[in-house]
Amino acid sequence: MSAVLEAPARSPRQVVGAYVALTKPRVIELLLITTIPAMLLAQHGLPPLWLIACTLTGGTLAAGSANALNCFVDADIDSVMKRTAARPLAHNAIPPRNALIFGVVLGVVSFAFLWIFVNLMSAAFAVATILFYIFVYTLVLKRRTSQNIIWGGMAGCMPVIIGWSAVTGTVEWPALVMFGVIFFWTPPHTWALAMKFKEDYARAGVPMLPVVATAAQVTRQIVIYSWITVVCTLALAPVTSWIYVAVAALSGLWFAVFAHKLHNVVRRGGSTNTMKFFHMSNLYLMLVFCGLAVDAVVGLPVLGWPF
Repeated sequence: MSAVLEAPARSPRQVVGAYVALTKPRVIELLLITTIPAMLLAQHGLPPLWLIACTLTGGTLAAGSANALNCFVDADIDSVMKRTAARPLAHNAIPPRNALIFGVVLGVVSFAFLWIFVNLMSAAFAVATILFYIFVYTLVLKRRTSQNIIWGGMAGCMPVIIGWSAVTGTVEWPALVMFGVIFFWTPPHTWALAMKFKEDYARAGVPMLPVVATAAQVTRQIVIYSWITVVCTLALAPVTSWIYVAVAALSGLWFAVFAHKLHNVVRRGGSTNTMKFFHMSNLYLMLVFCGLAVDAVVGLPVLGWPF
């Protein structure tokens, strides 16, 4: 008589930890870093602290929902990739049905919370982000095209839109510029990671750009998108002071030069540490948005339009 294999019993702490892991907390941290500066710029100062707290709470719930549902959909490929093998559904720490319910509940709660405590526009943007991330990126783009992260990365740009609309009840051009900064920053950031885990993505059948293109072609795209990101950050000059512009220009030059160095090493056939660029790009984005936050709070005269 064959023995029935059962999942090992887990303590309540392990179960809670597994559900928290479904939400990908480290990804959420980066989203929150961009939300607060967007709110500060929209207010031209410090918005009410309760509004910031409510927007961050609702945004966290929405991001957690999107990430949990992403884990549910991608459980099959997560289990064959070394980078994601520790995720809860990849090793049966949580039943898939429970993860699905958890993700849906988080999404519903995020919408209700933002609608009640912030406004309907921010709540609608949060739900639209969840739906886009799951149905457009995860289910359609991710496994079908090397352009996946370019367009799929739009979901990660939405926190600035949610933050801006939470303060103003509208979406104005500076919010769209901040959206563009994250949109153009996302591909080089993600491609650097994908170069490190190229075999992982190939094994899972995910056509990330490093899987279908040469390393030199990928790093050339990283250089191009890095420069576009830097230019996009400077487009906020008319609504900021010299503090932000100095931070954006100096950190942007550092970011672009780093991208060129990566490309030059690859082109010469040398060994590269793409994760160094990956982590550096996180620091770059944090510097830009922290500079934006400081600039908004200090409140120096803005540079305005050059005409």
